[in-house]
Amino acid sequence: MATAAARGAASFYLLRFLLGVAEAGFFPGIIFYLTFWFPAREQARAIALFMTASALAGVIGGPLSGMLLAMDGKLGLSGWQWLFVLEGLPSVILGVIVLFYLPDGPEDARWLSAAQKRWLAATVVSDREIRKEGGPLGALTDRRAWLLSILYFTIVTGLYGVTMWLPQIIKGFGALDNFEVGLVSAVPFLAAAIVMVAVGRSSDRRGERRRHVAISAFAGAAGLTISALAHNPLVELAALSLGAAGIWGTMGPFWSMPPAFLSGAGAAAGIALINSVGNLGGLVGPYLVGLVRQFSHSFAAGLAAMAAMLALAGCLALAVRDDGA
Repeated sequence: MATAAARGAASFYLLRFLLGVAEAGFFPGIIFYLTFWFPAREQARAIALFMTASALAGVIGGPLSGMLLAMDGKLGLSGWQWLFVLEGLPSVILGVIVLFYLPDGPEDARWLSAAQKRWLAATVVSDREIRKEGGPLGALTDRRAWLLSILYFTIVTGLYGVTMWLPQIIKGFGALDNFEVGLVSAVPFLAAAIVMVAVGRSSDRRGERRRHVAISAFAGAAGLTISALAHNPLVELAALSLGAAGIWGTMGPFWSMPPAFLSGAGAAAGIALINSVGNLGGLVGPYLVGLVRQFSHSFAAGLAAMAAMLALAGCLALAVRDDGA
């Protein structure tokens, strides 16, 4: 919300940096938190359901952002300022609510009976005992954690390389205003939300992770490649939807892999490491697409580069055993 007060590049960069500091622990914290509630055999579906929020945010956020930008000039604020203020407010409100109402674990859940609490706690504890609990330093020197970090980096590079430029890519389809661009942008995110849950369920049902990650990554690469080669807007949109579905489809099975060999403090450190290294792709992807576009005057080469990153992700996933080794 404070970004609405940015005045110039320096204040904008400072606020973006502080935003990154504030949100850094959220995602790895949630992944670690879910291990308190779900045994390993059900984590892909649970993580996929949680992460549908990011895809559905694209479905809702695109048209909503278009409408907020149309508020330009109201109460003396620009449209982009209204966007930051009104889209940031729900997080502030929910942050306060979560602080008071989200239980730390099953034993604190008021909606479970005493028998349900005992069963769930025993199931999760039994699942953890299969893995040797390690310390934070052990996780930071574990080659498996670093392999997954590199794998996640390639996935995130493709994810942000596409999503950050998606409105501009769609704007190139034709004469569309901001609201229409938002509506069309929602289609790939809707496809992603549906597919990622289906992939997560399939991964849990089969008890398999790496091939689900690999097949999803290869499908994403195929979608982006077709989009780069296509010249028909409908074909491009369908291909972008396949690309988004493939990228998000990796998430459930991927984030079920670290808990397969990490537990306790080691899991917290390992998940944080994987997330930290992987999210550097959020810088590389958009920058690379923008750089390639600057020289080629087209998004096609940038999409091809993101497809190559996802193909690499698929190969790396196949190099990881199902137990994370």
